[in-house]
Amino acid sequence: MNLPNKLTLMRVILVPFFVAAALIDFPYHYFVALAIFIIASVTDFFDGYLARKHNLVTNFGKFLDPLADKVLVVAALVCLHETLPAVVGAIPVIIIVSREFMVSGLRLVTAGEGVVVPADIWGKLKTAFTMVTIIATYTFSGIYAEQLSAASVGMNIVPTTKAMSVFMTVLIVFVWISTALTVVSGVRYLWQMRKHIDPTK
Repeated sequence: MNLPNKLTLMRVILVPFFVAAALIDFPYHYFVALAIFIIASVTDFFDGYLARKHNLVTNFGKFLDPLADKVLVVAALVCLHETLPAVVGAIPVIIIVSREFMVSGLRLVTAGEGVVVPADIWGKLKTAFTMVTIIATYTFSGIYAEQLSAASVGMNIVPTTKAMSVFMTVLIVFVWISTALTVVSGVRYLWQMRKHIDPTK
């Protein structure tokens, strides 16, 4: 197994550790989850870069790389919905996950016909904005949780309600922008590849 594939596999292996850190309550657990998510995201950059640079693109990598990306992002969104339902509601999670299933299915159909579904600017914007949203939300969760913990043990560190309210509002806006970009990119994929899923054929 070459290095890019090892990095991709490592991203998959990191997912359960990320989920555990996100959901199990221990000191600084949100920051631990955030660190794991960032490390996994960095491997996403390097596996593709190294595979292209050194001509190490394999069928295994083509299969596992997008799957690893989707599993990581879906896990992050579901965990956020579990811990911060006021920020990440069920509807954005359902829309984003549905879009990922749709695009994955579309890729399978077109791959059988020898057609590659390219990632356009809207797909890249969706991915970038979703990553930023996830990182910002886990950062917010970590700061807020630690402030609450400190206040509860009398360390005189009380969360600034107004500031936290503003930050939460910004995060909600980010989530819905990510959702809107998800819908736009998904519709564009469907439109561009409509001839491959024409029900009349």
